[in-house]
Amino acid sequence: MKKTFTLFLLTVSALVLIGCNTMHGFGKDVEKVGEKVQQKSAK
Repeated sequence: MKKTFTLFLLTVSALVLIGCNTMHGFGKDVEKVGEKVQQKSAK
């Protein structure tokens, strides 16, 4: 039972870290798109 719980916690922790990293990358992509839109509208 203890091994199963430990494995579950490790899996959840890994998924949370992967999710945060993915959202961070997505945020950077959205920021780049926003900068391009601002550059186009300034011209």
